[in-house]
Amino acid sequence: MSLTTQPAIDQVDVRGPRFAAWLTTAVLLAVLALSAVHVPAAAALLAAQAVVFAIGAALGPRRHPYGRLFATLVAPRLGPPTDREPVAPLRFAQFVGVIFATTGVAGFALGAPLLGAIAAALALAAAFLNAAFGICLGCQIYPLIAHLRHSAGAASTYFRRSAGAASTELGR
Repeated sequence: MSLTTQPAIDQVDVRGPRFAAWLTTAVLLAVLALSAVHVPAAAALLAAQAVVFAIGAALGPRRHPYGRLFATLVAPRLGPPTDREPVAPLRFAQFVGVIFATTGVAGFALGAPLLGAIAAALALAAAFLNAAFGICLGCQIYPLIAHLRHSAGAASTYFRRSAGAASTELGR
């Protein structure tokens, strides 16, 4: 009898990403408020949030600055986690945040403050949905992107094999 083991999926306490989403919501609200009175300050704060998103995308929720705050200041005061979620979709969601934040920074920096505000508002909406309702939009999109990546890889392999077979047939 052969037992096959599947690799364990890296998971985190769901309360950590929700905490991070609340902090992100606060930062993005501040960005929008600042954009009405001082666009360079809004751009700087949004750039800082973009860096936070990038760290989360690259290193995951445990090493995300807000994740570290949660682990240090909040988690010790809570009971053990009752629900966990996989890390990969969370990292993808942070990557989506990077895209919106850098678009916003570019808008603010290049004299298109409306673009900056719209990008920040979209990121704010996603962060608030996650914080208040546990709906992670990036996490919802992740399975589709993973499926498309897998399908594209399979198609690429199929076409490489087909091309190899065709060139072998032509060579005979």
